[in-house]
Amino acid sequence: MPILAKTGNEAMAEAMRQINPDVVAAYPITPATEIVMIFSGFVADGLVDTEFVAVESEHSAMSACVGAAAAGARVMTGTSSQGLQLMSEILPIASALRLPIVLCEVNRALSAPINIHCDHSDTMAVRDFGWMQVYAENAQEAYDSIIQMIRISEDERVRLPGMVSTDGFIISHCMEKIEALEDNEVKKYIGEYKVINSVLDQKNPISIGSLDLQDYYFEHKMPVVEAMGKAKDVILEVSKDFGKRYGREYGLTEGYKLKDAEIALVAMGSTCGTTRAVVDELRERGVKAGLLKVRVFRPFPAEEIVQALSKVKAAAITDRSDGFSNQGGQLFTEIRSAMYEQKAKPILSNYIYGLGGREISLEDIRKIFDEQKEVADSGKVKQLIRHFGVRE
Repeated sequence: MPILAKTGNEAMAEAMRQINPDVVAAYPITPATEIVMIFSGFVADGLVDTEFVAVESEHSAMSACVGAAAAGARVMTGTSSQGLQLMSEILPIASALRLPIVLCEVNRALSAPINIHCDHSDTMAVRDFGWMQVYAENAQEAYDSIIQMIRISEDERVRLPGMVSTDGFIISHCMEKIEALEDNEVKKYIGEYKVINSVLDQKNPISIGSLDLQDYYFEHKMPVVEAMGKAKDVILEVSKDFGKRYGREYGLTEGYKLKDAEIALVAMGSTCGTTRAVVDELRERGVKAGLLKVRVFRPFPAEEIVQALSKVKAAAITDRSDGFSNQGGQLFTEIRSAMYEQKAKPILSNYIYGLGGREISLEDIRKIFDEQKEVADSGKVKQLIRHFGVRE
């Protein structure tokens, strides 16, 4: 495998080059601009056969993606923040039409005020639109996940769009070592695109986007529900196969030193890397600390999370976004719901952190673990939901 030095954006663009999609429609937005900019260079240099559609907005980009995918093309795009929100009218159309579009997403805070740095508010805002969501910890995982998402989304049991997210600037613009696959390996791994229900198939005519009232709308939404349920098994199958072939397996969640942990921190994205370092420190001091990394948010891995945390005394659920429900961040509310009927469960607390790119340091993670130790010892939570690191 070639060893490359790549930023997160470069790694995702490299994966796109090797995938060589039929159509890419995109509009630039910081910090995702580089992905499609680099890829457009591949198009100009003749390194891919892709039809690159330069549109006037992200709304048009996703509209073009839907049209191309409905016609029978393998389609990809990339965006961030307000761009994803501008796509939001079209995102549920893509999933309802069962179009396996793959989106390279770079997490960035939503306006206002205008902020170009990382939090997860953009993808959390579209979490219920029928798109699969994967949150990569680093550039290597982003590269691997984009390639895997092609297989997952195009699987006949799924046929749903999916997005792979990286933390803006933290991953997107920082350079790391990645192990890339050979071009022919990627081509062989993803296989030829299998067209299903093309609007251009004259022998099997279909209509899409038609009016659907109360007599059939409900029934037509159920296939998306069922496909999302099946997606969990497909993600695990694809991940296991990828690991067998190339030595890197991810799955839905990942526990780090969690088997005998008494206190745990649950996180998504780049924060997992910071947490690993603190867990190692605490273990050296005899503290039984662990990390649960949630890699896949949609479909939500409720059973896996419940099982992973069943023997933990106290768990801090960290959210890099606030759903403004006053009930905690989105990851916290999902996990709290999953734990509701469980007899064996930890004491949960929520730490909403890092909005607008505010850094979370090793010392911050240590403080969270110290507080979890107090919770585990006392059996009580002083504050259920905290906005951690905000100036008062």
